[in-house]
Amino acid sequence: MKFCYAFRRFSDYPFLGNAFDMDPERITPKFLKRVKNMGFDGIELGIECLEKIKGGESQIKEFAKKLEDHGTPLLALRSGGLMIDPKYGEDNFNRTINSFKYAEIFNTKVVNGAISIPEKSPYLDTGTELISSKWVAHAGLPFSQNSSRDATMPEYELLAKKYIEVCDIAKDFDIQISCEVHQNSPIDNSWSAKLINKLVNKDNFGINPDLGNILWNYDIPEELCEDAILELAPISNYWHCKNLIRVNHPENQRSVFIRETIIGGEIDYRFAVEAMFNAKYDGFMAIEGVFGGDQFYSDKISLEYCKNLWKELEN
Repeated sequence: MKFCYAFRRFSDYPFLGNAFDMDPERITPKFLKRVKNMGFDGIELGIECLEKIKGGESQIKEFAKKLEDHGTPLLALRSGGLMIDPKYGEDNFNRTINSFKYAEIFNTKVVNGAISIPEKSPYLDTGTELISSKWVAHAGLPFSQNSSRDATMPEYELLAKKYIEVCDIAKDFDIQISCEVHQNSPIDNSWSAKLINKLVNKDNFGINPDLGNILWNYDIPEELCEDAILELAPISNYWHCKNLIRVNHPENQRSVFIRETIIGGEIDYRFAVEAMFNAKYDGFMAIEGVFGGDQFYSDKISLEYCKNLWKELEN
């Protein structure tokens, strides 16, 4: 098993930010050395980060070499957005295709995408989590925009058609396409993920069974994480792992969530890892880091716990 660092907080004195608004010039040797010393095999970055590299292909290759030289190669690339969205769909599709040229330079074999809404809804002024200036995810409410609850079969068929086109192009680059289970998305639980996987039916397509997104999608989760991972493990090709504590306020039909280490939240990752192991999962386990505090201390705790879980099963 290889472990990818999908850091979410970015703290590298004197810089402070997050992974969704990442400047590649701020990914310093000091930061990469810390990531390597934590025990990760490489990192995940978003296409928006690589698009900021100035100087053309030569500088992109130089950045790729920098990651490789520090033992922290780019293992996975994020490029998401709903490809059938009337306003942004074509842009999301084109950016995903454009991400393949970066994946080729970095020798990255996984492109992961959350097909969520691209901006804040005017009808949801509470319960929002700002991820970047262009992306807002809503969580912990009775309503989830673009959810599987409201989707129709023609939408899934259109989405599958787009994914088939993406997969056919990705095959020429030897790239796996992973669809992330995500809130504010038609792929937000196990049944919808199984449906899109069946409709696409491509060897280089699979699911990212992000259990944290299932937990914090609604005020009351619509399925147990244990049930979801049993269904999704056989069709998974990339895996975001994070954990949360849910605090429900039933009088307000609202839940709030506290981000924790992998061992500090409510999701049982011992159960989840065993499910993935028994399904012969051979992709990366991508640890999504904490939002606050010392990320290197907290995320190392998560990594070491996950490594020990796999070691117990492999021995």
